[in-house]
Amino acid sequence: MDLPSGTRYWTVLDDDLRVVPVPDRWGRYQRFGRSRAELTTKTNAGGAALYLRWCGATGRDWREAARDLGLFIVWLKHAPALRDAGPPVVVSGPGGKQVRQERRINVVLSATRGFLSYAVSVAEAPRSVLGQIYELGDSQDLPAEAQGEGTGLFYRLRARHRLQEPESAVDRASDEELVDMFMECRCARDRLVVVLLGRVGLRRGQAAGLHRSDCHMLPDSRALGCDYKGPHIHVRRRENTNGAWSKSRESVVLPVDFLVVRAYDQYVDERYALLGAGGSDFLLVNLFRGVLGSPMTPEAIYELFERLTGRAGLSRMVGPHMARRAFGSNVSDAGGKLDDVQALLGQRHPESARPYIIPDQSRLREAVERVPSPREWRDGGDR
Repeated sequence: MDLPSGTRYWTVLDDDLRVVPVPDRWGRYQRFGRSRAELTTKTNAGGAALYLRWCGATGRDWREAARDLGLFIVWLKHAPALRDAGPPVVVSGPGGKQVRQERRINVVLSATRGFLSYAVSVAEAPRSVLGQIYELGDSQDLPAEAQGEGTGLFYRLRARHRLQEPESAVDRASDEELVDMFMECRCARDRLVVVLLGRVGLRRGQAAGLHRSDCHMLPDSRALGCDYKGPHIHVRRRENTNGAWSKSRESVVLPVDFLVVRAYDQYVDERYALLGAGGSDFLLVNLFRGVLGSPMTPEAIYELFERLTGRAGLSRMVGPHMARRAFGSNVSDAGGKLDDVQALLGQRHPESARPYIIPDQSRLREAVERVPSPREWRDGGDR
């Protein structure tokens, strides 16, 4: 939904392409009342749409169907996407492939709970719905460490319906992979994108949301009204016309090294040669196709990484977030502390940086070889 101000949010339409009132109000509440990202409203609107579609296909009133969320989970697992031929139908049979995996189903369930909770809060659904989607617990069943220093009893809500997700390995891009992708770039802009993610640790939404005024590449930026020393970039959370959004609520300043400065300079020369002084204030813009000078989108950055993975002949898909993990891991491998990684990644909590620290295999090998061995082991047991 596009508003006159340029702000957008996602909503739910019925089969006649009319806005469904309650989900639409929920989407506006998220976007403007809670300052949620546009992509968050997209995810939640998609989950609510699936829930309403299931209710319509099975003849249920969405206000009362929460008691049957277990059947909704079965429908999500096996009902194909909506086609022109009619509503999706669950077809049973041995060996049938699951349509949606556990992770996707949990995202839909989370959106459904949020939608129903909002409906209860605005008196569009009965309060009994909350007891059907959440179970009430208290602090007595928590470990002593989680109860805190207070002795008072407090209550908490826990989702009743949630699937156990299979453990998935979290990996980083290796330096060799990033170098191979860098060498396959065909323009200075693409090289700058790889460097911003692999050497600065930006998310693709942060990179696509950078403005030219955010980049201070001089040793001294006081002439620009900035007292931060050395070349750096400012990552700010703002409304962007290309859908880019910084996940970090607070603005952060990130230092950059000479490789980033060089890639930036080459891109500025390339952009000026193609567009002159025109184009938008966004840093990364279209130079060769589409509307020239229009901002690059986060989706375009993901597609760029897909193309570079293929050109480089890599054995796996290296996504933008793997480059961000590579940066965090490289900072740790170079001797950086946990709080260093946290600050450079723009994380608010120190523990949030831990998933981004994946030690390089060579560092693990060196750590093993530094462990001293007893003399008897070195001598093979001979006395």
